[in-house]
Amino acid sequence: MSFEGIYGQDKQIAILRRSMEKGRIPHAFLFHGMRGVGKRTTATAFAKALLCERGSACGLCSACRKVESGNHPDAVVIKPQGQFIKIDDIRDLRNQMRFRPLEGPRRIFILVDAERMNIASANSLLKTLEEPSPVNVLVLVSSRPYQLPMTILSRCQKLRFHPIPADVVARYLGEKVGLDGETAAALAASSGGSIGRALEMHGESYLVRRKQFIEKICEGFSDPLKGIIFAGDFGKDRKEIQLRFEILKSWYRDLMVYKETGETKKLVHRDFAEAVESMAAGMTPSDILRALETVEWAYLALEKNANKQLTLEAMAFKLSGQA
Repeated sequence: MSFEGIYGQDKQIAILRRSMEKGRIPHAFLFHGMRGVGKRTTATAFAKALLCERGSACGLCSACRKVESGNHPDAVVIKPQGQFIKIDDIRDLRNQMRFRPLEGPRRIFILVDAERMNIASANSLLKTLEEPSPVNVLVLVSSRPYQLPMTILSRCQKLRFHPIPADVVARYLGEKVGLDGETAAALAASSGGSIGRALEMHGESYLVRRKQFIEKICEGFSDPLKGIIFAGDFGKDRKEIQLRFEILKSWYRDLMVYKETGETKKLVHRDFAEAVESMAAGMTPSDILRALETVEWAYLALEKNANKQLTLEAMAFKLSGQA
Protein backbone atom coordinates (compact mmCIF):
# COMPACT_ATOMS: atom_id res chain seq x y z
CA MET A 1 0.00 0.00 0.00
CA SER A 2 1.22 3.49 -0.85
CA PHE A 3 0.63 6.66 1.14
CA GLU A 4 -2.45 7.33 -1.00
CA GLY A 5 -4.12 4.20 0.37
CA ILE A 6 -3.92 5.30 4.00
CA TYR A 7 -7.06 6.81 5.48
CA GLY A 8 -7.30 9.61 8.03
CA GLN A 9 -3.61 10.36 8.64
CA ASP A 10 -2.92 13.09 6.08
CA LYS A 11 -0.89 15.28 8.45
CA GLN A 12 1.42 12.42 9.45
CA ILE A 13 1.99 11.43 5.83
CA ALA A 14 2.72 15.05 4.89
CA ILE A 15 5.43 15.16 7.56
CA LEU A 16 7.06 12.01 6.19
CA ARG A 17 6.88 13.27 2.60
CA ARG A 18 8.43 16.58 3.63
CA SER A 19 11.32 14.88 5.41
CA MET A 20 12.06 12.85 2.27
CA GLU A 21 11.79 15.83 -0.07
CA LYS A 22 14.23 17.83 2.06
CA GLY A 23 16.56 14.86 2.51
CA ARG A 24 16.34 15.26 6.28
CA ILE A 25 15.10 11.88 7.42
CA PRO A 26 15.57 11.31 11.16
CA HIS A 27 17.46 8.16 12.07
CA ALA A 28 14.61 7.06 14.38
CA PHE A 29 10.85 7.61 14.41
CA LEU A 30 8.25 6.68 16.98
CA PHE A 31 4.84 6.09 15.39
CA HIS A 32 2.45 6.08 18.34
CA GLY A 33 -1.30 6.14 18.84
CA MET A 34 -4.21 3.86 19.59
CA ARG A 35 -4.38 0.43 18.02
CA GLY A 36 -5.75 0.13 14.50
CA VAL A 37 -5.26 3.68 13.19
CA GLY A 38 -2.65 2.94 10.53
CA LYS A 39 0.73 3.13 12.28
CA ARG A 40 2.16 -0.09 10.90
CA THR A 41 0.54 0.41 7.49
CA THR A 42 2.17 3.83 7.29
CA ALA A 43 5.52 2.38 8.37
CA THR A 44 5.31 -0.12 5.49
CA ALA A 45 4.37 2.62 3.03
CA PHE A 46 7.29 4.69 4.34
CA ALA A 47 9.63 1.75 3.73
CA LYS A 48 8.34 1.51 0.17
CA ALA A 49 8.87 5.23 -0.36
CA LEU A 50 12.47 5.00 0.88
CA LEU A 51 13.30 1.96 -1.24
CA CYS A 52 11.10 2.50 -4.31
CA GLU A 53 12.98 2.39 -7.61
CA ARG A 54 10.83 5.30 -8.80
CA GLY A 55 11.08 7.20 -5.50
CA SER A 56 7.33 7.33 -4.92
CA ALA A 57 6.13 4.11 -3.23
CA CYS A 58 4.64 3.23 -6.61
CA GLY A 59 3.66 -0.27 -5.51
CA LEU A 60 4.63 -1.63 -8.94
CA CYS A 61 8.42 -1.83 -9.00
CA SER A 62 10.41 -4.78 -7.74
CA ALA A 63 11.41 -3.00 -4.52
CA CYS A 64 7.83 -2.08 -3.60
CA ARG A 65 6.58 -5.58 -4.28
CA LYS A 66 9.34 -7.05 -2.13
CA VAL A 67 8.52 -4.71 0.76
CA GLU A 68 4.82 -5.59 0.48
CA SER A 69 5.55 -9.32 0.55
CA GLY A 70 8.10 -9.01 3.36
CA ASN A 71 11.00 -10.17 1.19
CA HIS A 72 13.07 -7.00 0.76
CA PRO A 73 16.47 -7.47 2.47
CA ASP A 74 16.60 -3.77 3.38
CA ALA A 75 13.13 -3.63 4.97
CA VAL A 76 13.30 -5.58 8.21
CA VAL A 77 10.26 -6.10 10.44
CA ILE A 78 10.87 -7.15 14.03
CA LYS A 79 7.94 -8.46 16.08
CA PRO A 80 7.58 -9.81 19.61
CA GLN A 81 8.28 -13.52 19.89
CA GLY A 82 5.86 -14.53 22.61
CA GLN A 83 5.65 -11.86 25.29
CA PHE A 84 8.72 -9.82 24.40
CA ILE A 85 10.92 -8.62 21.56
CA LYS A 86 13.96 -10.79 22.09
CA ILE A 87 17.42 -9.35 22.62
CA ASP A 88 18.78 -11.64 19.88
CA ASP A 89 16.57 -9.82 17.36
CA ILE A 90 17.95 -6.45 18.50
CA ARG A 91 21.50 -7.78 18.34
CA ASP A 92 20.84 -9.01 14.81
CA LEU A 93 19.51 -5.53 13.96
CA ARG A 94 22.69 -3.93 15.27
CA ASN A 95 24.82 -6.39 13.32
CA GLN A 96 23.01 -5.62 10.06
CA MET A 97 23.54 -1.91 10.64
CA ARG A 98 27.29 -2.40 10.45
CA PHE A 99 27.02 -3.09 6.72
CA ARG A 100 25.71 -1.14 3.77
CA PRO A 101 22.19 -1.88 2.49
CA LEU A 102 22.07 -4.85 0.15
CA GLU A 103 19.83 -3.44 -2.60
CA GLY A 104 18.43 0.00 -1.80
CA PRO A 105 19.89 3.35 -0.80
CA ARG A 106 18.81 2.82 2.81
CA ARG A 107 17.81 0.11 5.23
CA ILE A 108 14.68 0.49 7.34
CA PHE A 109 13.86 -1.44 10.50
CA ILE A 110 10.25 -1.53 11.74
CA LEU A 111 9.79 -2.59 15.38
CA VAL A 112 6.17 -3.67 15.88
CA ASP A 113 4.80 -3.26 19.43
CA ALA A 114 8.09 -1.68 20.41
CA GLU A 115 6.96 -1.28 24.02
CA ARG A 116 7.31 -5.03 24.40
CA MET A 117 11.08 -4.88 24.47
CA ASN A 118 12.40 -6.14 27.80
CA ILE A 119 15.10 -4.23 29.66
CA ALA A 120 17.96 -6.04 27.95
CA SER A 121 16.48 -5.48 24.48
CA ALA A 122 15.78 -1.81 25.19
CA ASN A 123 19.33 -1.22 26.46
CA SER A 124 20.75 -2.91 23.38
CA LEU A 125 18.62 -0.75 21.08
CA LEU A 126 19.67 2.36 23.00
CA LYS A 127 23.29 1.79 21.96
CA THR A 128 22.15 1.87 18.34
CA LEU A 129 20.19 5.08 18.85
CA GLU A 130 23.22 6.71 20.44
CA GLU A 131 25.34 5.93 17.35
CA PRO A 132 23.02 6.63 14.39
CA SER A 133 23.99 5.70 10.85
CA PRO A 134 22.83 7.83 7.87
CA VAL A 135 21.80 4.80 5.81
CA ASN A 136 19.69 3.16 8.54
CA VAL A 137 16.23 4.28 9.62
CA LEU A 138 14.40 2.90 12.66
CA VAL A 139 10.63 3.08 13.03
CA LEU A 140 9.25 2.10 16.41
CA VAL A 141 5.52 1.36 16.31
CA SER A 142 3.70 1.48 19.62
CA SER A 143 0.20 1.86 21.06
CA ARG A 144 1.71 2.21 24.57
CA PRO A 145 4.66 4.58 24.23
CA TYR A 146 4.57 5.35 27.96
CA GLN A 147 5.97 1.85 28.53
CA LEU A 148 9.14 2.67 26.59
CA PRO A 149 12.19 3.98 28.49
CA MET A 150 12.56 7.75 28.40
CA THR A 151 16.10 7.32 27.08
CA ILE A 152 14.65 5.75 23.92
CA LEU A 153 11.73 8.18 23.61
CA SER A 154 14.07 11.16 23.75
CA ARG A 155 16.07 9.89 20.77
CA CYS A 156 13.12 9.41 18.42
CA GLN A 157 11.11 11.88 16.36
CA LYS A 158 7.58 11.29 17.58
CA LEU A 159 4.71 11.06 15.14
CA ARG A 160 1.34 10.69 16.82
CA PHE A 161 -1.46 8.94 14.92
CA HIS A 162 -4.86 10.25 15.95
CA PRO A 163 -8.21 8.44 16.08
CA ILE A 164 -9.80 8.50 12.63
CA PRO A 165 -13.09 10.41 12.17
CA ALA A 166 -16.12 8.13 12.00
CA ASP A 167 -17.05 9.26 8.50
CA VAL A 168 -13.57 8.34 7.25
CA VAL A 169 -13.76 4.90 8.92
CA ALA A 170 -17.18 4.39 7.31
CA ARG A 171 -15.79 5.42 3.92
CA TYR A 172 -12.96 2.89 4.28
CA LEU A 173 -15.43 0.12 5.16
CA GLY A 174 -17.54 1.00 2.15
CA GLU A 175 -14.68 1.32 -0.34
CA LYS A 176 -12.37 -1.47 0.86
CA VAL A 177 -14.73 -3.98 2.46
CA GLY A 178 -17.85 -3.30 0.41
CA LEU A 179 -20.19 -2.76 3.35
CA ASP A 180 -23.46 -0.94 2.85
CA GLY A 181 -23.75 2.59 4.22
CA GLU A 182 -25.85 1.73 7.28
CA THR A 183 -23.61 -1.13 8.41
CA ALA A 184 -20.44 0.86 7.77
CA ALA A 185 -21.78 3.84 9.73
CA ALA A 186 -22.80 1.69 12.71
CA LEU A 187 -19.41 -0.05 12.88
CA ALA A 188 -17.54 3.24 12.41
CA ALA A 189 -19.50 4.91 15.22
CA SER A 190 -18.64 2.05 17.59
CA SER A 191 -14.98 1.71 16.56
CA GLY A 192 -13.62 4.61 18.59
CA GLY A 193 -11.77 5.94 15.57
CA SER A 194 -9.94 2.70 14.77
CA ILE A 195 -10.22 1.05 11.37
CA GLY A 196 -8.58 -2.04 12.81
CA ARG A 197 -11.21 -2.23 15.54
CA ALA A 198 -14.00 -1.73 13.01
CA LEU A 199 -12.67 -4.64 10.94
CA GLU A 200 -12.49 -6.83 14.04
CA MET A 201 -16.06 -5.95 14.92
CA HIS A 202 -17.20 -6.83 11.43
CA GLY A 203 -15.43 -10.19 11.60
CA GLU A 204 -16.86 -10.95 15.03
CA SER A 205 -20.50 -10.20 14.09
CA TYR A 206 -20.39 -7.30 16.53
CA LEU A 207 -23.55 -5.61 15.27
CA VAL A 208 -25.66 -8.71 15.87
CA ARG A 209 -24.33 -9.13 19.40
CA ARG A 210 -24.68 -5.39 20.09
CA LYS A 211 -28.32 -5.44 18.95
CA GLN A 212 -29.13 -8.34 21.24
CA PHE A 213 -27.44 -6.67 24.22
CA ILE A 214 -29.04 -3.26 23.67
CA GLU A 215 -32.43 -4.96 23.52
CA LYS A 216 -31.66 -6.40 26.98
CA ILE A 217 -30.74 -2.92 28.24
CA CYS A 218 -33.98 -1.49 26.86
CA GLU A 219 -36.03 -4.17 28.62
CA GLY A 220 -34.82 -2.63 31.88
CA PHE A 221 -34.36 -4.18 35.31
CA SER A 222 -37.78 -3.64 36.82
CA ASP A 223 -37.49 -6.63 39.16
CA PRO A 224 -34.59 -8.52 40.80
CA LEU A 225 -34.96 -11.53 38.50
CA LYS A 226 -34.42 -9.37 35.40
CA GLY A 227 -31.33 -7.89 37.05
CA ILE A 228 -29.92 -11.37 37.69
CA ILE A 229 -30.66 -12.44 34.09
CA PHE A 230 -29.04 -9.25 32.76
CA ALA A 231 -25.91 -9.91 34.86
CA GLY A 232 -25.78 -13.45 33.51
CA ASP A 233 -25.90 -12.15 29.93
CA PHE A 234 -22.38 -10.76 30.30
CA GLY A 235 -21.00 -14.29 29.85
CA LYS A 236 -17.77 -15.72 31.20
CA ASP A 237 -15.20 -14.79 28.56
CA ARG A 238 -13.15 -11.75 29.57
CA LYS A 239 -13.21 -10.27 26.07
CA GLU A 240 -16.98 -10.69 25.84
CA ILE A 241 -17.47 -9.02 29.23
CA GLN A 242 -15.31 -6.07 28.16
CA LEU A 243 -17.33 -5.76 24.96
CA ARG A 244 -20.58 -5.55 26.91
CA PHE A 245 -19.13 -2.92 29.22
CA GLU A 246 -18.07 -0.87 26.18
CA ILE A 247 -21.63 -1.04 24.83
CA LEU A 248 -23.14 -0.19 28.21
CA LYS A 249 -20.84 2.82 28.70
CA SER A 250 -21.51 4.13 25.21
CA TRP A 251 -25.25 3.60 25.69
CA TYR A 252 -25.43 5.81 28.76
CA ARG A 253 -23.09 8.23 27.07
CA ASP A 254 -25.63 8.46 24.24
CA LEU A 255 -28.41 9.09 26.75
CA MET A 256 -26.45 12.00 28.20
CA VAL A 257 -25.62 13.45 24.78
CA TYR A 258 -29.26 13.31 23.71
CA LYS A 259 -30.48 14.66 27.06
CA GLU A 260 -28.17 17.66 26.82
CA THR A 261 -28.43 18.40 23.08
CA GLY A 262 -31.67 16.86 21.86
CA GLU A 263 -29.76 15.73 18.75
CA THR A 264 -29.13 12.23 17.42
CA LYS A 265 -26.36 12.89 14.90
CA LYS A 266 -23.63 12.58 17.55
CA LEU A 267 -24.89 9.30 19.01
CA VAL A 268 -22.69 6.22 18.88
CA HIS A 269 -25.77 4.05 18.48
CA ARG A 270 -27.57 6.24 15.95
CA ASP A 271 -29.47 3.24 14.59
CA PHE A 272 -31.15 2.99 18.03
CA ALA A 273 -32.01 6.68 18.21
CA GLU A 274 -35.69 6.06 19.05
CA ALA A 275 -34.74 3.80 21.97
CA VAL A 276 -32.24 6.40 23.21
CA GLU A 277 -34.91 9.11 23.07
CA SER A 278 -37.41 6.91 24.91
CA MET A 279 -35.08 5.93 27.74
CA ALA A 280 -33.60 9.43 28.10
CA ALA A 281 -37.10 10.86 28.50
CA GLY A 282 -37.56 8.94 31.74
CA MET A 283 -34.22 9.96 33.27
CA THR A 284 -32.69 13.18 34.56
CA PRO A 285 -29.09 14.14 33.77
CA SER A 286 -28.23 13.20 37.37
CA ASP A 287 -29.79 9.76 36.87
CA ILE A 288 -27.70 9.18 33.74
CA LEU A 289 -24.52 10.40 35.44
CA ARG A 290 -25.12 8.01 38.38
CA ALA A 291 -25.67 5.18 35.91
CA LEU A 292 -22.35 5.95 34.18
CA GLU A 293 -20.59 6.03 37.55
CA THR A 294 -22.18 2.69 38.48
CA VAL A 295 -21.02 1.05 35.25
CA GLU A 296 -17.50 2.44 35.73
CA TRP A 297 -17.48 1.23 39.35
CA ALA A 298 -18.41 -2.31 38.28
CA TYR A 299 -15.84 -2.33 35.48
CA LEU A 300 -13.01 -1.24 37.79
CA ALA A 301 -14.11 -3.72 40.46
CA LEU A 302 -13.87 -6.59 37.99
CA GLU A 303 -10.46 -5.33 36.86
CA LYS A 304 -9.40 -5.77 40.49
CA ASN A 305 -10.72 -9.36 40.46
CA ALA A 306 -13.90 -8.76 42.45
CA ASN A 307 -16.50 -11.54 42.38
CA LYS A 308 -17.91 -11.32 38.87
CA GLN A 309 -21.48 -12.46 39.47
CA LEU A 310 -22.01 -10.44 42.64
CA THR A 311 -20.51 -7.32 41.06
CA LEU A 312 -22.63 -7.55 37.93
CA GLU A 313 -25.80 -8.22 39.91
CA ALA A 314 -25.05 -5.26 42.20
CA MET A 315 -24.54 -3.10 39.12
CA ALA A 316 -27.87 -4.22 37.63
CA PHE A 317 -29.72 -3.48 40.89
CA LYS A 318 -28.14 -0.03 41.11
CA LEU A 319 -29.02 0.75 37.51
CA SER A 320 -32.63 -0.14 38.27
CA GLY A 321 -32.63 2.19 41.28
CA GLN A 322 -33.10 -0.68 43.73
CA ALA A 323 -29.78 -0.23 45.52
